[in-house]
Amino acid sequence: MVNTAEELGHWLRLSLTPGVGPETARRLLAAWGQPEQVFAQSELALCQVVSPSQAQALLQPPEGWLALTEASWRWLQAQDDRSVGRALVTLGDSDYPSALLQIPDPPLMLYALGQTSALQGLRVDQAVAMVGSRNPTPQGQINAREFGRSLAASGLTMVSGMALGIDGAAHEGALLGAAQAQLATIAVVGTGLDRVYPRQHRDLAHRIAQCGLILSEYALGTPPLAPHFPRRNRLISGLSQATLVVEAALQSGSLITAKQALEQGREVMAIPGSIHSAQSKGCHWLIKQGAQLVESAQDVMEALSLPMPLFAPEAVPVTAGESTPALAHTPSEDELLSAIGHDPVSLDALQARCSWPTAQLQAQLLELELMGQVARLPGGLFQRLDKA
Repeated sequence: MVNTAEELGHWLRLSLTPGVGPETARRLLAAWGQPEQVFAQSELALCQVVSPSQAQALLQPPEGWLALTEASWRWLQAQDDRSVGRALVTLGDSDYPSALLQIPDPPLMLYALGQTSALQGLRVDQAVAMVGSRNPTPQGQINAREFGRSLAASGLTMVSGMALGIDGAAHEGALLGAAQAQLATIAVVGTGLDRVYPRQHRDLAHRIAQCGLILSEYALGTPPLAPHFPRRNRLISGLSQATLVVEAALQSGSLITAKQALEQGREVMAIPGSIHSAQSKGCHWLIKQGAQLVESAQDVMEALSLPMPLFAPEAVPVTAGESTPALAHTPSEDELLSAIGHDPVSLDALQARCSWPTAQLQAQLLELELMGQVARLPGGLFQRLDKA
């Protein structure tokens, strides 16, 4: 870990130098070991490794470098909550997560907030990533939370990106299922750690820091810029032995994460959904391409050849339900749920299945909605919610 302001300054200067990206920085470090040694070289020596323009840039302190160094050092030294640590690990540190050394583009610097003592012991075989839509269906939200809870209860650390939707539900589930001393979850974010994005997850971020880690490769003050989020996805998959896609459209960042996982030699898994849902198209495409189809946390454990938990968690129902024949009598709640199936259904279609008067059907649907068993979707559709 970075232990002095001077050391911090050297690393920040290297990362901020115009025209010197991560790949070039790694070549410089391979040649001279530490950033301070890089800056001690002559222009002629630097030109043996980088271009003349890059060598000249390295000899000039970048704009804003000193101010960022001071702000970052103050952040590292702050102790607002003694149960939440702050750290900055650099490439080559003993505390640098070994899993990230296995990916093609490991970050030069990694900012950490939370249970920082766990950094050195992070193991790829003890973590599973979960990603998916920022606008999931109600069932997708439940699936993410319940898979996160069950997998954390089985001793795994859940890794995700703290975005709205599936990411947030995965973190929430892990916090519910993890044991007291366990590293419950890791959130890899696309901003500096001095801000929370999205703002709605401020409380979630605080709870993750208490029982897990929040990681970022971006300097303090970095805003939520669009290119940062696809880039940070390689760290989500890189920290994990498998990436589980819960819901994803065909054009989504979740499929980028799955692609990066494959390139890193990690497993990819997907949960199937309704054939009528756009949020399931990406998962179905992944399954066609060879991703492991999973219906329960137990499936994940078996696919990864991990020891099963002492309890056997029930499978989360995720497959598309078949149409239920029209019922000839007034259905009970269970029969109505069966008639709804697992696909979104309109009131007219449901009435055709049940042969029930509209007013009675609406009243029954409202009761199920209040009980959390049915969700009302845009477009006048209804969907059954199954809980593990």
